[in-house]
Amino acid sequence: MTYVRAIDPLPLESPDHTKLHEFYAKLADGRLTTTACAGCRRTAWPPRGFCPDCGSDRFEWVDLPREGTIHAFTIQEAGLPAGFAAPRVFAIVSVGSHRIFSIVSGADAGQVAVGQRVTFQPLRVADGPKESPRWLVGFTLSEGKA
Repeated sequence: MTYVRAIDPLPLESPDHTKLHEFYAKLADGRLTTTACAGCRRTAWPPRGFCPDCGSDRFEWVDLPREGTIHAFTIQEAGLPAGFAAPRVFAIVSVGSHRIFSIVSGADAGQVAVGQRVTFQPLRVADGPKESPRWLVGFTLSEGKA
């Protein structure tokens, strides 16, 4: 997979920079997760190191559903960096009570529609500076509508 610079979270992947680095390790294991406040149990997307409701900085990792629905999408056909195949589908995917911005991989742009079901599929991107594998949240189209 080619490098996805526009949504590159490299600084967030290291335990040297954030306590949310586990999110990326879980992506590599094929798990879509987020944080749940240990105090009030509120979940957040994107994962957060503190709760916006009660202010607690204690959290637990919880799995999100692997299936979602396209809430909105756009197709980028021009202006892609060299090496990127066009068209590229970007979508806001409803997963449980959260909306997640992501790339929809392997999708024929003409087949994408609001309400289309998608399945979580981690997206492998270029290795990090230390040649460690790197992953982003990705989805692929599922069969049928929601």
